[in-house]
Amino acid sequence: MKNQFNLIKSCKLAAPLALALSIFASPSLQAGATIPGITGPTFTLNTNDDFLTTPDGGSVYVWGYGVGNNSAMQYPGPTLIVNQGDTVTINLTNHLPQYTSIVFPGQEGVTSSCAIAAQCRNGLLAKEVRPNGKVTYSFVAGKPGTYLYHSGTRPDLQSEMGLVGAMIVRPTGYTGVGANNRAYNHAGSRYDHEYMSLLTEMDVRIHDEVQNGAYNSVDTRDYKPVWWFINGRNSVDTLSADNDALLPNQPYGAAVRTRPGEKVLLRLIGAGRDPHPYHTHGNNFTLLAKDARMFESNPGVSGPNRTTSGFTNETFPGDTYDLLFTWSGAGLGWDMYGYTHATQPTYCGANNNALAAYPADKRSQLATDRCKPLPVVLPGLQELTFGPFYSGSPYLGGEGQLPPGEGGFNANNGYFFMWHSHSERELVNFDIFPGGMMTFLIVEPPGTPIP
Repeated sequence: MKNQFNLIKSCKLAAPLALALSIFASPSLQAGATIPGITGPTFTLNTNDDFLTTPDGGSVYVWGYGVGNNSAMQYPGPTLIVNQGDTVTINLTNHLPQYTSIVFPGQEGVTSSCAIAAQCRNGLLAKEVRPNGKVTYSFVAGKPGTYLYHSGTRPDLQSEMGLVGAMIVRPTGYTGVGANNRAYNHAGSRYDHEYMSLLTEMDVRIHDEVQNGAYNSVDTRDYKPVWWFINGRNSVDTLSADNDALLPNQPYGAAVRTRPGEKVLLRLIGAGRDPHPYHTHGNNFTLLAKDARMFESNPGVSGPNRTTSGFTNETFPGDTYDLLFTWSGAGLGWDMYGYTHATQPTYCGANNNALAAYPADKRSQLATDRCKPLPVVLPGLQELTFGPFYSGSPYLGGEGQLPPGEGGFNANNGYFFMWHSHSERELVNFDIFPGGMMTFLIVEPPGTPIP
């Protein structure tokens, strides 16, 4: 609870947050708990240029992949979702003024072809397609997991310009239901909710020079990023819904929702050129896999028995990570629903001990925490600094008195925890806080719908 009160106290940001956080006023507008993307195994993509909206009302020139032959680009590129064993085919049309390509790290046996040979050339990393040309890539998705794809043509520049995206390979037998809701071919990788955080950064100087035609002369060595992104958005835009009309080229939100005791699978991707220490408040995570390889001593048999626990993941360029996270409220020392003998004698005995009738869906806490009163006297309204997430109550699902105009962005009376880069300079938008590589975990009360 300490993290929650610290967060509430630090979030006196109602004016700049009002637009982005309007998502939380209506649960029906929440981003879904299944990662948005497009399903294959055959994809038609294009490359195009456009401008991204920035939280200060400005814009930045970018390149990106888009769905279809001639649609608008998006940043990051469409998340490609396939099944293990699929023969994946990507047909790419290039609308950029330079040659470009795609590489698929972690995939074996990638082939490429051009129906019109003159439209392509053999690059250092991949077959490259000229402006207004078409190229096809194909491979078999042999192993489940989280993958990155990006340009193989001057990746120091073209990936920086925005030519990056994610691919998810579902394991054999995946159905997305019950025990088959797994990241890998073992029950130890089962989860309840799935989210993605693709981390990138941008040096505006490079983008300005490319926009002005200096593609062949721009120097990418003197690299000084001023924007930091999760799923192509800077905070506080990370909290807006998927496909927000105000962010037409940035369709993927980054808010994470769960309920006590449930497992969140976070697919974390280092898609930029800098490392980012990604920090989860609320609890430690379990590092399940790296680069689509689960930490197990006997692949396919032992399951994830070589995992590690942590609260900050060093996310390096080009690497992917699968993290399992559970918030249970265990160890608080008090009942997080506010149940005591005085308030709920059906659930709590005269000695504030939990009875057998204590609701089954609220037993993620330790048995020693249930029915225990909050061990402090809460301050009065005049002694508090209010933030937009505070419900007026310290209890999950509870609400209380608030001054006029306060609160309002916590429709379900949940707990909010900041997830963010632990590099302080990456929490700004062009040196203005709050911003950058930051989003929130929202722990919702039991029974709250999470699409």
